[in-house]
Amino acid sequence: MLETIKNAWKVADLRKKILFTLFIILIFRIGSVIPVPFIDPVALGKTMSESNVFGSYFSTFTGGALQYGAIFAMGVTPYINSSIIMQLLTVAIPYYERISKEGEEGRKIIAKHTRVATVILGIIQGLAFYIYLNRSNLLKISGTFAEWFAGFVIVLTLAAGSALVMWLGEQIDEKGIGNGISILLFAGILSRFPDAVGQLIAWWQAGEPIATVLIVVVFLLVIAFIVWMTNAERRLPVQYAKRVVGRKMYGGQNTHIPIKVNMSGVMPIIFASSILMIPTMVLSFWNPKEPNWFYKILSMFSTQGVFYAVLYFAMIIAFAYFYVTIQYNPVEMANNLRKNSGSIPGIRPGQSTADFIKRVLSRITLIGAICLSVVAVGPILFGLFSPAFANISIGGTSVLIVVGVALEIVNNLESQMMMRHYKGFLD
Repeated sequence: MLETIKNAWKVADLRKKILFTLFIILIFRIGSVIPVPFIDPVALGKTMSESNVFGSYFSTFTGGALQYGAIFAMGVTPYINSSIIMQLLTVAIPYYERISKEGEEGRKIIAKHTRVATVILGIIQGLAFYIYLNRSNLLKISGTFAEWFAGFVIVLTLAAGSALVMWLGEQIDEKGIGNGISILLFAGILSRFPDAVGQLIAWWQAGEPIATVLIVVVFLLVIAFIVWMTNAERRLPVQYAKRVVGRKMYGGQNTHIPIKVNMSGVMPIIFASSILMIPTMVLSFWNPKEPNWFYKILSMFSTQGVFYAVLYFAMIIAFAYFYVTIQYNPVEMANNLRKNSGSIPGIRPGQSTADFIKRVLSRITLIGAICLSVVAVGPILFGLFSPAFANISIGGTSVLIVVGVALEIVNNLESQMMMRHYKGFLD
């Protein structure tokens, strides 16, 4: 990884993209510590760290912006949720399914609707956050009119912050190294690394050296497993028939179609965690005097509970299949092979090839999804058996996102370096 970044830095164009990406990350981190007007950030951070499970959970994905009451407190969650909604609509509504197949113009329309949905979700989440602040007496203002004005400013600021985060991610896609939203999420999680190190040091000083060493060893093993899982692939052999064009003969070579075990990357983790944040967020904002049945149902979604772990496991698998389904079309892959005089040995071209590719994709996706789910849910179960370490319940998710995005960054840099040095490969 370091060698790839070093080689990319030597290329002037890539160096500019890396510097631009770092500049956007710097803006994102600055916006994550600038508090919204009328909020008491000291009292908010103390309240969330002491009694709010959701606060510690959500702050991990926002780089602590929620605890600071910053303008980027909503982070990338509104954009991710709107992206999930739009991808679901492309499957459920014929209009979006049609425009999704119209090439660049269709993608522009979907991107426009995604931006509008992001702003709407930012307003809704900002309103929920203001209600929480008002009920918890975390505002620096009092009086009915003043509270209404403060609410308007807070909600508008948080919605604008969500839109700005979305825009920053798009700038990384256009002028940076790509994967803008993932990189911002990566930066937010990585900013909490010093706190995790401090927590490990505190456990060591508290007289638990064995447990601390065990966590570090498991952490390194999980990283190694994620790297192996990301790079693992199933290769489908493909043989191209010989054909004569003019005086030249083409084809006749044997190659393969690489199918990665983890084809969906970290997207199922991001999707599942973003959706499961909603019940936890509602629960943290609502504190009735006498809990009713609805409150008890929401309590089941605690990030440190068995029900959450089981649901999280199932949703990761479901989103892995969903993501692969919308990204890969076995029929189209089979048709492309037939058009280029290619075939899989032992499989008839056409529908038989499509069915074979579909079966392989289904099995590989299941293996990759189970591996993702085990890594994400494992720390939660570990926290259940060892209550002293319950705070690491999101450790698996964080590690998956950080390592997955880091590998995607390296792959993007390698691809761009290969595009800029293709003449050397031909020579």
